[in-house]
Amino acid sequence: MGSDKIEKILEKYFEATATEAEERTLKNYFLEGDIAPHLEQYAPMFTYFSEAKEERFTRQVPLNTRSRYYKWISVAAVALVAFGIYFGTEYQQKRALERQEAEIAYQETKKALDLLATNFGKGTQKMAYLNEFETTKQKIYNKN
Repeated sequence: MGSDKIEKILEKYFEATATEAEERTLKNYFLEGDIAPHLEQYAPMFTYFSEAKEERFTRQVPLNTRSRYYKWISVAAVALVAFGIYFGTEYQQKRALERQEAEIAYQETKKALDLLATNFGKGTQKMAYLNEFETTKQKIYNKN
Protein backbone atom coordinates (compact mmCIF):
# COMPACT_ATOMS: atom_id res chain seq x y z
CA MET A 1 0.00 0.00 0.00
CA GLY A 2 1.31 3.47 -0.80
CA SER A 3 2.77 5.56 1.95
CA ASP A 4 0.72 8.55 0.77
CA LYS A 5 -2.51 6.68 1.44
CA ILE A 6 -1.21 5.52 4.85
CA GLU A 7 -0.21 9.09 5.71
CA LYS A 8 -3.72 10.32 4.91
CA ILE A 9 -5.27 7.55 6.99
CA LEU A 10 -2.84 8.36 9.84
CA GLU A 11 -3.86 12.00 9.68
CA LYS A 12 -7.52 11.01 9.91
CA TYR A 13 -6.64 8.57 12.73
CA PHE A 14 -5.01 11.31 14.82
CA GLU A 15 -7.93 13.64 14.18
CA ALA A 16 -10.28 10.84 15.35
CA THR A 17 -12.21 10.75 12.07
CA ALA A 18 -10.91 7.40 10.73
CA THR A 19 -13.37 4.54 10.27
CA GLU A 20 -12.87 1.10 11.76
CA ALA A 21 -11.82 -0.28 8.39
CA GLU A 22 -9.17 2.42 8.04
CA GLU A 23 -7.90 1.68 11.56
CA ARG A 24 -7.64 -2.03 10.67
CA THR A 25 -5.71 -1.04 7.54
CA LEU A 26 -3.25 0.93 9.66
CA LYS A 27 -2.90 -1.90 12.15
CA ASN A 28 -2.21 -4.44 9.40
CA TYR A 29 0.25 -2.11 7.66
CA PHE A 30 2.33 -1.52 10.80
CA LEU A 31 2.23 -5.17 11.92
CA GLU A 32 3.31 -6.63 8.54
CA GLY A 33 6.81 -5.20 8.82
CA ASP A 34 7.15 -3.55 5.38
CA ILE A 35 7.00 0.03 6.70
CA ALA A 36 8.25 3.19 4.98
CA PRO A 37 11.25 4.67 6.86
CA HIS A 38 9.54 7.98 7.67
CA LEU A 39 6.57 6.10 9.22
CA GLU A 40 8.58 3.72 11.41
CA GLN A 41 8.05 5.98 14.44
CA TYR A 42 4.37 4.91 14.56
CA ALA A 43 5.07 1.16 14.47
CA PRO A 44 5.66 0.70 18.24
CA MET A 45 2.33 2.37 18.98
CA PHE A 46 0.32 -0.03 16.83
CA THR A 47 2.39 -3.00 18.04
CA TYR A 48 1.58 -2.05 21.60
CA PHE A 49 -2.13 -1.73 20.81
CA SER A 50 -2.26 -5.22 19.33
CA GLU A 51 -0.35 -6.75 22.25
CA ALA A 52 -2.41 -4.88 24.85
CA LYS A 53 -5.58 -6.17 23.23
CA GLU A 54 -4.46 -9.73 23.91
CA GLU A 55 -3.65 -9.16 27.58
CA ARG A 56 -6.04 -10.58 30.15
CA PHE A 57 -6.30 -9.97 33.85
CA THR A 58 -6.15 -13.36 35.57
CA ARG A 59 -5.62 -12.46 39.22
CA GLN A 60 -8.45 -13.03 41.64
CA VAL A 61 -9.97 -9.82 42.99
CA PRO A 62 -10.92 -10.17 46.63
CA LEU A 63 -14.37 -8.93 47.48
CA ASN A 64 -14.42 -6.28 50.14
CA THR A 65 -16.76 -7.69 52.77
CA ARG A 66 -17.47 -5.23 55.51
CA SER A 67 -17.98 -6.48 58.99
CA ARG A 68 -20.89 -5.69 61.26
CA TYR A 69 -18.60 -3.49 63.30
CA TYR A 70 -18.29 -1.08 60.38
CA LYS A 71 -22.01 -0.33 60.54
CA TRP A 72 -21.91 0.22 64.30
CA ILE A 73 -18.86 2.42 64.04
CA SER A 74 -20.63 4.63 61.48
CA VAL A 75 -23.73 4.81 63.72
CA ALA A 76 -21.52 5.79 66.67
CA ALA A 77 -19.79 8.44 64.57
CA VAL A 78 -23.13 9.98 63.57
CA ALA A 79 -24.28 9.93 67.21
CA LEU A 80 -21.03 11.57 68.28
CA VAL A 81 -21.41 14.33 65.69
CA ALA A 82 -25.03 14.98 66.74
CA PHE A 83 -23.95 15.02 70.41
CA GLY A 84 -21.21 17.51 69.60
CA ILE A 85 -23.52 19.80 67.66
CA TYR A 86 -26.14 19.80 70.44
CA PHE A 87 -23.73 20.48 73.28
CA GLY A 88 -21.64 22.80 71.13
CA THR A 89 -24.57 25.14 70.53
CA GLU A 90 -25.50 24.96 74.20
CA TYR A 91 -21.93 25.90 75.09
CA GLN A 92 -22.00 28.83 72.65
CA GLN A 93 -25.27 30.10 74.18
CA LYS A 94 -23.77 29.83 77.66
CA ARG A 95 -20.68 31.78 76.55
CA ALA A 96 -22.87 34.50 75.00
CA LEU A 97 -24.81 34.84 78.27
CA GLU A 98 -21.56 35.08 80.23
CA ARG A 99 -20.34 37.81 77.86
CA GLN A 100 -23.56 39.79 78.40
CA GLU A 101 -23.23 39.46 82.18
CA ALA A 102 -19.59 40.56 81.99
CA GLU A 103 -20.59 43.59 79.91
CA ILE A 104 -23.24 44.57 82.48
CA ALA A 105 -20.72 44.17 85.32
CA TYR A 106 -18.24 46.30 83.41
CA GLN A 107 -20.79 49.08 82.90
CA GLU A 108 -21.76 49.05 86.60
CA THR A 109 -18.11 49.17 87.67
CA LYS A 110 -17.49 52.05 85.28
CA LYS A 111 -20.42 53.99 86.82
CA ALA A 112 -19.10 53.39 90.34
CA LEU A 113 -15.58 54.52 89.44
CA ASP A 114 -16.92 57.63 87.69
CA LEU A 115 -18.88 58.51 90.85
CA LEU A 116 -15.77 57.93 92.97
CA ALA A 117 -13.66 60.13 90.66
CA THR A 118 -16.25 62.92 90.82
CA ASN A 119 -16.34 62.83 94.63
CA PHE A 120 -12.56 62.58 94.81
CA GLY A 121 -12.32 65.77 92.76
CA LYS A 122 -14.59 67.57 95.23
CA GLY A 123 -12.38 66.39 98.10
CA THR A 124 -9.24 67.78 96.48
CA GLN A 125 -10.93 71.20 96.14
CA LYS A 126 -11.49 71.20 99.91
CA MET A 127 -7.85 70.24 100.43
CA ALA A 128 -6.81 73.49 98.77
CA TYR A 129 -8.24 75.36 101.76
CA LEU A 130 -6.21 73.20 104.12
CA ASN A 131 -3.10 73.99 102.11
CA GLU A 132 -3.76 77.73 102.60
CA PHE A 133 -4.25 77.09 106.31
CA GLU A 134 -0.92 75.25 106.47
CA THR A 135 0.88 78.10 104.68
CA THR A 136 -0.58 80.67 107.02
CA LYS A 137 0.37 78.55 110.04
CA GLN A 138 3.96 78.33 108.80
CA LYS A 139 4.11 82.10 108.36
CA ILE A 140 2.94 82.57 111.95
CA TYR A 141 5.51 80.12 113.34
CA ASN A 142 8.30 81.71 111.31
CA LYS A 143 7.53 85.20 112.68
CA ASN A 144 7.67 84.02 116.27
